[in-house]
Amino acid sequence: MMRQPLPEIAFFHELADAASRETLPRFRSRQNLHIGSKPKEGFRFDPVTDADREAERVIRALIAARYPEHAMLGEEFGATGSGDLQWILDPVDGTRPFLCGLPVWGTLIGLLDSGRAVMGMMSQPFTGERFWADGEKAWYGGPQGEIRQLETRQHVSLDQAIVHTTSPEPISRYPHVHFHELTERTLMTRYGGECYAMAMLAAGQIDICLEYALQPYDIAAFIPIVEQAGGRVTTLAGAPAEAGGTVLACGCPPLHDEVLRVLNGGYAVG
Repeated sequence: MMRQPLPEIAFFHELADAASRETLPRFRSRQNLHIGSKPKEGFRFDPVTDADREAERVIRALIAARYPEHAMLGEEFGATGSGDLQWILDPVDGTRPFLCGLPVWGTLIGLLDSGRAVMGMMSQPFTGERFWADGEKAWYGGPQGEIRQLETRQHVSLDQAIVHTTSPEPISRYPHVHFHELTERTLMTRYGGECYAMAMLAAGQIDICLEYALQPYDIAAFIPIVEQAGGRVTTLAGAPAEAGGTVLACGCPPLHDEVLRVLNGGYAVG
């Protein structure tokens, strides 16, 4: 059976444009935004808005029209279709900062080929920025139209590394993850960057991103962006991260191995 060709990266931009037309008018606009909550284990409030739902609807409609043979998995409307090529969609990754008016949310569009993340995009329409992986290299597009290749920071020692995790809240719920040991050995720890922090890792600004409980749609777009920029993304067990879980991303692959050992209490993984 002949392998299906991957889509052109221009189609990812088309999807991001369509999503932006739904999300941006609702950002910092309480009058235009309807907020609800959906059940999620461990959370009293897990917000969902019409920005999430409408953005995913338009993305799905465009994919279905262009690639009816492709499968899709989205945060709001689940899985549809089957086949080797599957789109993984998170229309508003970071709904909490979206509600707070903080521009660290983004639309995530990933593509799996036989279960492996090969292309991806994060779009932040408020800042006019996009980060994407075309299957070979990772790129940044800025608000003035500038485009440059993304490269992670290499040759970083653990004591000079910058660490990010979205929130300190899960730390106590995952005592087997030795996060405090990591923070004691690194230069600086920051919180609250959501998906924007992962983009900054691909851009060489952050060295380590740890997230405790990701879904596939939270990470699939970023795996190729980070990897094609020179970094590494795995689970805490050192396995592929497409299915989510506790996920570690590092810009420097040798540093990644060292961080895994620290987070696992000194035990080797893989």
